[in-house]
Amino acid sequence: MSRKYLAMENSRTEISSLGEFGLIDRLKEDIQLKVPSSLFGIGDDAAVIDCNSEVALLSTDMLLEGIHFDLSYFPLKHLGYKAITVNISDIAAMNATPTQVLVSIGISNRFSVEAVEELYKGIGFACQDYNVDLVGGDTCASNKGLVISISILGKTKKGNEVYRSGARDSDIICVTGDLGGAYLGLQVLQREKEVFSANPKMQPELNKYEYVVGRQLKPKARMDIIHELSELGIRPTAMIDISDGLASELLHISKNSKKGTRIFEDKIPIDSQTFSTAVEFKLDPHTCALNGGEDYELLFTIDQADFEKIKKHPDIHFIGYIHDNPQKNELISSNNTVVPIVSQGWKHFNDKEDDS
Repeated sequence: MSRKYLAMENSRTEISSLGEFGLIDRLKEDIQLKVPSSLFGIGDDAAVIDCNSEVALLSTDMLLEGIHFDLSYFPLKHLGYKAITVNISDIAAMNATPTQVLVSIGISNRFSVEAVEELYKGIGFACQDYNVDLVGGDTCASNKGLVISISILGKTKKGNEVYRSGARDSDIICVTGDLGGAYLGLQVLQREKEVFSANPKMQPELNKYEYVVGRQLKPKARMDIIHELSELGIRPTAMIDISDGLASELLHISKNSKKGTRIFEDKIPIDSQTFSTAVEFKLDPHTCALNGGEDYELLFTIDQADFEKIKKHPDIHFIGYIHDNPQKNELISSNNTVVPIVSQGWKHFNDKEDDS
């Protein structure tokens, strides 16, 4: 037995010490693309495949009960819709149009046929809304809970795809919609679950939280923005969807583009209900917007020459700019304090994870 093998056998690196993205970086170190049509692999929102005058975009995502969703407050129809939406968002983030999806599920025997049909109703509604075809998948038994795996195919003209790595010095940083709502919606749902668990006679009070709860249960992929940018002749220089929080996604663009980012706290878009709900939960609204995640808005950069074309767009907000120092990713607070941007959003493989 070689010394190298013995060293590997006797050593153990906890996955939590790397985190999700550190693990991905570690695993892709020895992966090389060998097929000529594979233009881009691991490291963006989707893989890119050469198809002559077009490129195909491939992405996949997995949702696990107890990790990504809680069926005590997440209706199956909404879950099916969201499962498709989050994958559509990956294709949008590459500046492409989704076309087909594959859906695979693992189900335990506590689910009835009617329950699975309800899940697929939501999937069907999302496919209809985003004009994609459900073309296949797989079903299998699960020992515990529900597992949903979605694979998606999209396309765009070759050269029209947008990567995380294209940001340039002095580009303007843009974000769509508003941020933090999905995270606050989750806080509301978790609180109401605890109230119900303590007293089943108490009914959830969600009327005043309709917007933030909707942001959590039924997010929207911003294909509308992709179509509008195309009509205006704007191709973003870099783009990513906001699934893990604004701070995390800014750091992805910084790392991949080898540039720095500077954003301004008072430019971050926050809905009034998101703001008031954060205050109610004694949370800082801007911290929720920076680190909450699951908003599925688009974060992108544009050349300054394109600013005039979208400066009056009601749903695109200009929050900062790109600069040349990749070591400096900074937030300028409302009182003009410089704060380093640090990702504090959802982290997979944390030390508290239970293997049971």
